[in-house]
Amino acid sequence: MSTTSPTGPVIGRTTAESTPYHPARPRPAGRPNVLVVLLDDVGFGQLGPFGGEIETPNIDRLAGEGLRYNRFHVTALCSPTRAAMLTGRNAHAAGVGFLVDMPAGYPGYSGRISKSTATVPRLLRDSGWSTFAVGKWHLTPRNDRSAVGPFETWPLGQGFERFYGFLHGDANQWTPTLYRDNSPVEPSETPEEGYHLTEDLVDEALRMIKDQKHAAPEKPFFMYFTPGVGHAPHQAPKEWIEKYAGRFDDGWEALRERVFARQVAAGVVPEGTTLPPRPDFVQAWDTLSAEEQRLFARYAEAHAGFVSHFDHHLGRLLDGLDELGIADDTMVLLTSDNGASAEGGQLGSLNEHRFGFNVPDTLEDNLAAIDEIGGWRGYNHYPWGWAWAGNAPFHLWKRYSWLGGVRVPMILRPAGGVADPGAVRDQWCHVVDVAATVLDACGVTLPDQVDGVTQRPLAGASLLGTVADAGAPAPRATQYFETLGSLSIIHDGWKATTNHVSGGVADEALIPGSRDFADDRWCLFRMDDDFSEAHDVADDHPGVVTELIARWEQEAAANQVFPLTDNLYGHLAGFEPPLWPTPERLVVRPGANPVVDEAVPSLALGALVEADVTVPEGGGEGVLAAIGDWSNGWALVVIDARPRFLLNATSTPYAVTSDMPLPAGDHTVGFRLAGEDGVLLVDGAEVARVPFAAGMGSSGIQIGGGGLRVGRDAGFPVSDDYAPPFAWTGELRTVTFTGGGALADLDAARAQLVAALHAE
Repeated sequence: MSTTSPTGPVIGRTTAESTPYHPARPRPAGRPNVLVVLLDDVGFGQLGPFGGEIETPNIDRLAGEGLRYNRFHVTALCSPTRAAMLTGRNAHAAGVGFLVDMPAGYPGYSGRISKSTATVPRLLRDSGWSTFAVGKWHLTPRNDRSAVGPFETWPLGQGFERFYGFLHGDANQWTPTLYRDNSPVEPSETPEEGYHLTEDLVDEALRMIKDQKHAAPEKPFFMYFTPGVGHAPHQAPKEWIEKYAGRFDDGWEALRERVFARQVAAGVVPEGTTLPPRPDFVQAWDTLSAEEQRLFARYAEAHAGFVSHFDHHLGRLLDGLDELGIADDTMVLLTSDNGASAEGGQLGSLNEHRFGFNVPDTLEDNLAAIDEIGGWRGYNHYPWGWAWAGNAPFHLWKRYSWLGGVRVPMILRPAGGVADPGAVRDQWCHVVDVAATVLDACGVTLPDQVDGVTQRPLAGASLLGTVADAGAPAPRATQYFETLGSLSIIHDGWKATTNHVSGGVADEALIPGSRDFADDRWCLFRMDDDFSEAHDVADDHPGVVTELIARWEQEAAANQVFPLTDNLYGHLAGFEPPLWPTPERLVVRPGANPVVDEAVPSLALGALVEADVTVPEGGGEGVLAAIGDWSNGWALVVIDARPRFLLNATSTPYAVTSDMPLPAGDHTVGFRLAGEDGVLLVDGAEVARVPFAAGMGSSGIQIGGGGLRVGRDAGFPVSDDYAPPFAWTGELRTVTFTGGGALADLDAARAQLVAALHAE
């Protein structure tokens, strides 16, 4: 019988004279699986178990088998909540105090999860769990998303062994920009074949779980499932939207009242809670025209269909756990990353990118495209009246530290079930508690060091005590909040919140409150008696306000919250330039993956685009270069043998076309901006010029637009002038960008990004 050395191998001349050594590896058999489902922009009052109007039978089923937490809090933005959830530390302390799209040179806003805040998947992977991420990531800074990484901020660099999903903050549900592990992949089907991202993500999640259980049935897994539902664009198969036809015709006030009544009846809102009145900046439904009501109701129908469609496919994922016989061995936690979003403004938007570029919608344009809402052509977001209703019974929404931004639905079904299924837990808790809860359930502790880096302590505490005992104390008594200069703190049953208004043109124009930190008023609420944050008692308790302000300052300093900004682009003053800036001359060749959006030189910043082609006898046609689609993008094409440049700036189309066909032979076909004109070039000579008005700046920045493709296109086209793939029929050697992207130093990087983001 062979023996094994306890300390290391003994090496002899032959195996007969040697003793093997097998270092111990973790084998956590009998430990629970964990499924975390993180929704996006879903408000406290939008899901069925929390009184919502949207039909969610599978989420209802999950709540009926587990527990509902009615005082669960998050940050008021997606990237910070995701960082806090995965690390168990406050978002600023983890380095992600704002969106990772704008990494800044401040510790709390680097956009990179700090090495001192190792993630739950990393700890569980090291302890023997399989770790999977499926869906939205949005924790990789904009400059790290290209083919050169660095990949340490991608899911596989943060402890996940497998990843399938999208890196950006949102995705077109019909033609998403997808990655498998560290590589881009195309969707498995086209929209015409019935593709929808939610269905694909559930298929992939089931496949990963089945593959793992086939290989090692007793090995537990941790799955982070983040579909991006219900972040705009609100897109779903038409039959799911039509289920809600007429459901919202009586308006957002009536919806909010219905939801509130159900919340009280269900016990997720305490008896005696005040439902705050409609604020003036949310239009009274009965003052709207019939056409406005019809349009706004359609936006709500699309959103409801989007969420219901997801719920149906979540049911397939839960059924898969049942079929594998592992449902009882799996902890499931479902919540949202922030409250419902108001980024559609008062009118709603056909294209949610317009919010980021400060491009206004008009009622006329939206009405003309009402039939496109929720479908292939829509990139839609509902009016903010629905966000106000969806966050019932709270005030405001995403981007604010009021309860409408930070209190969200949460459902926990522990492995093994609960003694009182369907019950409500009212302990005050926060997203940082998720990591502590998962680690506690799995029997894993945070080490003092990871990769030689001393670890920050967990900010959260386990919720498992509240599972067994409805009267157990809350995990903590204190939590600070900060998002875009909106400040708040909860301490010993009090909540103090500033009246600061920031983060959007519509907000600053219409919402009452302070626009200057020096003028902020701290409102005060007694949370035990005022569930909805409805009764400001600051004037009655000035000493408490003073104490809470001082405590907020302490918490902020300890968690790297400073410096503050109250502008979407405020941290650009410290914006980090790319490690590998776009060169003055970039040459792209066919036969490679798409070039990620952020690495493509900006036309708005002066880039000249030139394709080196050979036109076949009889003329050629097809795509020479294209990025994005009809929601936002551009394409250099040849149609009917004539060169054409197409631009779609947040759904506003422009085109410039040559009157002369391209003769057979070698040519360069190019485009550049000259002042406010778009100029088409053939062999360096101008052949056409057309004014390109508002919106041109957005052509330089895509938002998950799919990357630059040369010689062909994929997904949706930039315009109806062609249909992908529309491959070029001649020879294409290179597409060259000259200018528009060279960043010589930090100041240049800041100036160029500021100019692009603020261009109209």
